[in-house]
Amino acid sequence: MRYLTDRKRAVGKGASHTGTAHHWSMTVSAVALAFMVPTWVYIFGHALGQSRAEVVETFSHPFPAILTAMVLVVGMRHFAKGATMMIEDYAHGTARKIGILTIYSLSSVIAATGLYALIRIAL
Repeated sequence: MRYLTDRKRAVGKGASHTGTAHHWSMTVSAVALAFMVPTWVYIFGHALGQSRAEVVETFSHPFPAILTAMVLVVGMRHFAKGATMMIEDYAHGTARKIGILTIYSLSSVIAATGLYALIRIAL
């Protein structure tokens, strides 16, 4: 017969058993975005105000296109996870469910629209 104390059963488990994984996921995506976003802003800022042909030429190169796609995907995933955590903390019941569905839907639509536009420009 095994005797486990309450503390021993609780070690390593948060309220939802995923707090540490969520924290590391958010930390990794935040560090990735900290390096990607300034580079992307420089590239985007350089293309801003140019003619359509010059913008298409800029984003037809692999590095700006891949960086833009990564910023969209990682940024929207980071946004969705952070907003979901905020909603889980402050909303209850049906409002929580609707809020989470809205946030994930919004981030998915933004990422899909951005990737579609990028593909149209890059190809």
